[in-house]
Amino acid sequence: MGAAYFYHLTRKPLQVTLPVLLDKARGAGWRIVVRGQDADQLAWLDESLWQGNEVSFLAHGVAGGPHDALQPILLTTATEAANAPDCVMTVGGATISPQEVQALQRVCILFDGNDPEAVQQARGQWKSLTGAGCSAQYWSEESGRWEKKAEA
Repeated sequence: MGAAYFYHLTRKPLQVTLPVLLDKARGAGWRIVVRGQDADQLAWLDESLWQGNEVSFLAHGVAGGPHDALQPILLTTATEAANAPDCVMTVGGATISPQEVQALQRVCILFDGNDPEAVQQARGQWKSLTGAGCSAQYWSEESGRWEKKAEA
């Protein structure tokens, strides 16, 4: 049974935080899906990941290619993923169901702490997932480093 980790981004932007989390998940041997709602945002993240750090190159692909099932990291707007992920990371308000959380090793919900609408949506997801019995943790970077602030 997996857990949902909520990442409240207030200091570092998504394009900085996401590669760090992807690198940690890959280090655990997991296949990952980055799920968004906006294809343009995923295209921007795709470009950002390709231009990332040479030391920790993150091989990935955007869903719809001929090798989706082989991708260690797959960026998609779909709820079904061809790469059989162990971990799903949601961005841009993409949703995740309690059943998905329970079936995966980990779910990471990254949200912009400077956007009141994103914060409100994350609160709703927290209530929905914990209300369905999912284990959840809330992580904040307000102090300048990531700290666990709550657990359910």
